[in-house]
Amino acid sequence: MPERRTGVYLEPETLLHDPGAGHAEAPWRLQTVIDLLRSRKVQNLPLVLTAGRDAAEADLLRVHSEAHVQRVKATKGLRVALDADTQTSPQSYDCALRAAGSAISAVEAVVRGDLHNAFVAARPPGHHAEPDRVMGFCLFNNIAIAAQYARQILGLQRIAIVDFDVHHGNGTESAFWYDPHVLFISTHQAPLYPGSGQLSDVGEGLGRGRTLNLPLSAGHGDAEYDAIYGALIPRVLERFQPELILVSAGYDIAERDPLGGMVVTYDGFARIAGHLVNAAELLCKGRIVFCLEGGYSPEGLEEGVLATLEAMTGAVTVSDPRGPLVRQPLGDVLGYLEAIREFHDV
Repeated sequence: MPERRTGVYLEPETLLHDPGAGHAEAPWRLQTVIDLLRSRKVQNLPLVLTAGRDAAEADLLRVHSEAHVQRVKATKGLRVALDADTQTSPQSYDCALRAAGSAISAVEAVVRGDLHNAFVAARPPGHHAEPDRVMGFCLFNNIAIAAQYARQILGLQRIAIVDFDVHHGNGTESAFWYDPHVLFISTHQAPLYPGSGQLSDVGEGLGRGRTLNLPLSAGHGDAEYDAIYGALIPRVLERFQPELILVSAGYDIAERDPLGGMVVTYDGFARIAGHLVNAAELLCKGRIVFCLEGGYSPEGLEEGVLATLEAMTGAVTVSDPRGPLVRQPLGDVLGYLEAIREFHDV
């Protein structure tokens, strides 16, 4: 097997999830990824295109309540507004099962060593879905379901989840708020939907210190994200020593994304992904799985996914993440990183 064999779990069936005309989380988002994978831009990358399975109800129940699962299941064959932002179409439930199951399948393959790392291209996204509540376009929390599968079925003891979506991953945080075995790290714009994810939110009980929120004001771009993902986050990951890293890959931090106010470009995405891939290589045998979350600009989504795949396959690389905490002055982010380092003792 090649040293770095990157799997892409591509699920075109999930195009059938259609929340309705004008909805931001529209089928074109996945079609953009499909078109990218058919283009010459990725033809020289060592990608293995594959597909996952549907999640079983038992998989969902490791994160969600029985009432939540049945509430979403009851929408099968119907068009239902579950809240102001989250609508279903007749096949949305089946699409949500496949999105969650693909994340599980990717984790299985990476943990077994069949793949070096993997990217899951499916929808609907999941990081806003709480254990008992749909929210923010999300029905089931795909990445949390995959993490619990890795813990309870595959036997891993320490899993890190990193979320770089412009919106805070409140659902993932909620799922692991009391859990000492799962480290949750989120960089997100604040104030912005859903309004959670304060620096002081660090988990409770046995899970205290296992949540790291990094709320950022609008307008940050490649340099700031490079500093955060190239220096601070690898220190936190190294202290935790994960056996697997899962990434909620939200490309709505791209410049010109209509739902966010960040200005990350292709280079910034390459650095975010590259630093996380480096951390996985150093800490957990390269085991890392990226799951598609947000991204509502066609150009930003394509650039972000391309940069991520290139970083995963080694086509682009960045420097070792164990460098100085901040390599250059970055205005308010410099002081912010120092405050986070002091607060979390990293």
